[in-house]
Amino acid sequence: MDRPFHSESASGPRPRRLVIPALSLVLLVGPSGSGKSTFAQRHFRPTEVLSSDFFRAMITDDEADQSATREAFELLHRVAEGRLRRGRLTVIDATNTRRDARLPLIELARRYHVPCVAIIFDYPLEAYLANDQQRPGRQVGRGVIERQFAQLEENRAALVEEPFQRRYWLRSPQEAASAIVVRRPLPSDRRWWRGPFDIVGDVHGCFDELVELLEHLGYQVAEQRNRSGERQYLVAHPGGRCLIFVGDLVDRGPKIVPVLQLAMSAVARGRAAAVMGNHDRKLLRYLEGHQVRIAHGFEASVEQLAVESEEFRQRVWRFLRKLPHHLVLDEGRLVVAHAGLPAEYHGRDSPVVRRIALFGMTTGEVDERGLPIRLNWALDYRGRALVVYGHTPVTEPVWINRTINIDTGCVFGHRLTALRYPELELVSVPARHAYAAPPRRLLTPDELTQPLLLPSEELAELQGEELVEETSAAVAGSPEFERDRAPESAAQE
Repeated sequence: MDRPFHSESASGPRPRRLVIPALSLVLLVGPSGSGKSTFAQRHFRPTEVLSSDFFRAMITDDEADQSATREAFELLHRVAEGRLRRGRLTVIDATNTRRDARLPLIELARRYHVPCVAIIFDYPLEAYLANDQQRPGRQVGRGVIERQFAQLEENRAALVEEPFQRRYWLRSPQEAASAIVVRRPLPSDRRWWRGPFDIVGDVHGCFDELVELLEHLGYQVAEQRNRSGERQYLVAHPGGRCLIFVGDLVDRGPKIVPVLQLAMSAVARGRAAAVMGNHDRKLLRYLEGHQVRIAHGFEASVEQLAVESEEFRQRVWRFLRKLPHHLVLDEGRLVVAHAGLPAEYHGRDSPVVRRIALFGMTTGEVDERGLPIRLNWALDYRGRALVVYGHTPVTEPVWINRTINIDTGCVFGHRLTALRYPELELVSVPARHAYAAPPRRLLTPDELTQPLLLPSEELAELQGEELVEETSAAVAGSPEFERDRAPESAAQE
């Protein structure tokens, strides 16, 4: 794994700290003479920087030959696409002052599900001209710089509106010279965490079963009170094993608050990690003040949290908002995502990746109850990583192409299951009660081998009907999720 790369900074007051995702597409934006190439050389590896001047020189032996611009950018875009496909940080060293030059690059980042970052060299015109005069043999002249400066001025509003994850405005050559670039791994990237792990399926407030399962796995669970009298749970394993929760800690079950207290404490102490489930996300939105539908088990979370202190609800909010949508672990050998995740999305970050990880792959259609019709992505999975997930309740976990669903429907009266990794052993405990009725019957092993994840009776009803199977288009085209609003049909489960 690449280690964070820190650049040396010049001495001076309060240098700017530019934090960029370790996997991202970085656009340097500014007229000629802004020092973009010098900045790129100081802060990035030579192989990470794609310069329009370099590709012009490759074609014509003259980096200033503007007649080669079209061919140069065709090559630049092709190399950038190859790097992003392979998951490599890529820096575009070009003026990028025109919107029509930036949009194909932004689209490239979207296509390969990586964040896009803009570093904008926004100086007074005189600063660009002075820098240009100090470049013997490489001067572009006042007319070119004035034209590019005007383009940057006209594009200020567009730069704010375009979907950059981060924007950094550098206001002077001195600020650019003293800046420090820090690479931060994406929240999903924990390749350095090798385990061993115990991966726990959807808990849904089944606290008693969770404690029983942890004890079967060899964990010690101790209850204590903090200074304000609030319960906390200390979780430890004598063998140093760690817990991974596949999401949906909340809703439907009888003891949602203790489940949160245990998970929050274990994560805070480095004994556990968790990915966000669709029910967890719904609670997060509720705590943030968004209007959400109080139904389908969500009323249990609302009622149980209502009697807790505002301080506790704030801590729950802080915990949920930091949950990653999936985790890449053990040098990429293990991936945990609430609803599963095809290989091309592992370690990536985009609205599409987040939606698939939380809600799964769907046909884009819903049944008569408004529930989404899901595609069985695992049948086509050929990735190297083992993928562990939940979301769709099953009677028995079934291995399909190095993937396994461990949501065995505890809250519906079945079992709570964990997968021990790397041993790949399943451990489960029976539910003490059926706390809620499932929106659909739990799927059987035979039904898990079908292209559509539906009970057999629903599959029979769909025979002969035409279904939309353009999965990626259906997922990417969800305007509700793109606005950070989950579709109610997806949230029902």
